[in-house]
Amino acid sequence: MTTIRQDDFIQSVADAFQFISYYHPLDYITALGAAYEREESPAAKDAIAQILTNSRMSAEGHRPICQDTGIALVFLKVGMQVQWDATLSVQQMVDEGVRRAYGNAENPLRASVLADPAGARKNTRDNTPAVVHYEIVPGHHVEVICAAKGGGSEAKAKFAMLNPSDDLVEWILKTVPTMGAGWCPPGILGVGIGGTPEKAMLLAKEAIMAPVDIQDLKTRGAKTRAEQLRLELHEKINALGIGAQGLGGLTTVLDVKVLDYPTHAANLPVALIPNCAATRHIHFELDGSGPAKLQPPRLEDWPRVTWQPNTKTSTRVNLDTLTPAEVAAWTPGQTLLLNGKMLTGRDAAHKRIADMLAKGEKLPVDFTNRVIYYVGPVDPVRDEVMGPAGPTTATRMDKFTEMMLAQTGLISMIGKAERGPAAIEAIKKHKSAYLMAVGGAAYLVAKAIQSARVVGFADLGMEAIYEFEVKDMPVTVAVDSLGTSVHVTGPKEWQAKIGKIPVKVA
Repeated sequence: MTTIRQDDFIQSVADAFQFISYYHPLDYITALGAAYEREESPAAKDAIAQILTNSRMSAEGHRPICQDTGIALVFLKVGMQVQWDATLSVQQMVDEGVRRAYGNAENPLRASVLADPAGARKNTRDNTPAVVHYEIVPGHHVEVICAAKGGGSEAKAKFAMLNPSDDLVEWILKTVPTMGAGWCPPGILGVGIGGTPEKAMLLAKEAIMAPVDIQDLKTRGAKTRAEQLRLELHEKINALGIGAQGLGGLTTVLDVKVLDYPTHAANLPVALIPNCAATRHIHFELDGSGPAKLQPPRLEDWPRVTWQPNTKTSTRVNLDTLTPAEVAAWTPGQTLLLNGKMLTGRDAAHKRIADMLAKGEKLPVDFTNRVIYYVGPVDPVRDEVMGPAGPTTATRMDKFTEMMLAQTGLISMIGKAERGPAAIEAIKKHKSAYLMAVGGAAYLVAKAIQSARVVGFADLGMEAIYEFEVKDMPVTVAVDSLGTSVHVTGPKEWQAKIGKIPVKVA
């Protein structure tokens, strides 16, 4: 019998979640570096450069890759010959490890988990409870996978109960474009097939924990139907032209993972779950000899890509003197470097603003001729002005866009991914613009923030309204004042190009 001590297990979980907050898996970074070298779309190549630069900065600084440090997910395979020297349950031990990791004073991680999800949605403040999946297997040890799954990619999970005669590949190719860019491609797509609805979803989630190895599979060839499906989907999804951040390009998925399970004769359950540019997971074993020893990757193994603001191709914008006329003159795909003061706000702040305006109450801050950044930052440490502060998914604020543009004096917004029809119509109506920052480059963005202070709704924590002063913060005009969206035009353009150069999609 192997004895696993409570303290060893808790410490291993705590160390793992700290580790993955700032270290990408090296297989992901290697694959992303190769995608950067292949990429022909300037917008996509720039986005990948920001993600790669951010990754190395996070590894060097031991600070989060993304401001959304995720919901804690743990897969456990517990050997049948294992016994526990513990007073807590396994769930309680995992939660204590998560609590320690997310509350680490040297690298505090953002608490994003809310209790009473359909009611008060109150933040638990320590990112617990974790989501834990257990399997009892033969053996004398415990296998552990710890993953931190961001809300943007989780929000794009899809499931369908197909008929047995339906074309599974056709359904996936129709579904992936509906996921938009809120999952921050390029990433990994997990496909779960079979079992029951909940089994298919679990298979898809488990699948994205495997290493990126599609190029090895291409070299040796498929040996199973699941492997054949991986190769087919990898080629055909990339041929959609969605590209990095949905801007159009050669690489949308770095790998496609497929797991299947026997299912009922009347059913074909299929689940899709993406892993984003902030791919974060680690695998280790406990054999009773003490806490897990996690080996850091070597910084010299990172691709030699360093993003810098390009003042020759980008336009510097002074936010402090910005006018509606300047905003209306921006063009789709134009790259800007923002300077000066901006406001922040996301779901909770927008909801409160709407409630206050409906009651005729005065807002805590004047939005006239201001720009708002959709962000929930990580708290700063040491000499930082602000912790990692990448954009959140903009579509969640779509229902508030008309209100903000019509009633507050706001003239522009910054977020990640595309905007929906209602938001685009409001932008066009008010001659506004939507600017896109790169999801997965949170630490890089934070370095552009020169000062930060809370100016409204302090009780909302990371969802409070901040005023950031920024220097050369990079953004792209994603929707201009005429309502043209680069998340529509970019993929269309690159899908057409890829159709003529299929050999270059890898």
